[in-house]
Amino acid sequence: MRPAATPEATVPPAQPPERVVARLRRSARGLTVPAILVIVLAGAAAYGVGIAPELWQDLAIVGGAVLVALLGSFLPFLAWLTRRTTITTRRIIVRSGIFVRVRQELLHSRGYDVTVRRTWWQSAFGSGDVRINTGHEKPFVLKNVPKPELVQGALQELMGEEHSRVAERRRAEQSMIEGDTVAWGGR
Repeated sequence: MRPAATPEATVPPAQPPERVVARLRRSARGLTVPAILVIVLAGAAAYGVGIAPELWQDLAIVGGAVLVALLGSFLPFLAWLTRRTTITTRRIIVRSGIFVRVRQELLHSRGYDVTVRRTWWQSAFGSGDVRINTGHEKPFVLKNVPKPELVQGALQELMGEEHSRVAERRRAEQSMIEGDTVAWGGR
């Protein structure tokens, strides 16, 4: 007589815990113009305040300089700061937004093809766009990522591991369905 199968024997193995592989932001070269704008604006405002004869003109110059600094420098910096990408062992998470938070996720098991697209400007600064083809109309794009070839290699490796893990889990589930049928307490 064969011993009865224990419930622990039919449970598929537990998945390893999800780990963070990388945290990325867009290339910071987009902040070059806002940084130069702040420097030029500070000099121009100081010069304008120095030559303006009236107090209201000084206040108008300072108010205008603050407004231009907020719109031209602080908001682009805040937009860059609030958009980040996290790559884990199971998925890619893209978070963005200041007042309205947007979160996109892509499981590695859904990605099929990872390519890098670089313009000549991006090549000069060592960044590029990483495109992940999911089989849908629109690819999932990580824009202006520093060291895109390194990101591409890591994503291909993680996607390959996840595809093999999913296939292994399906085989285990299939074998449980086919071979572990119990009818009325017997086999």
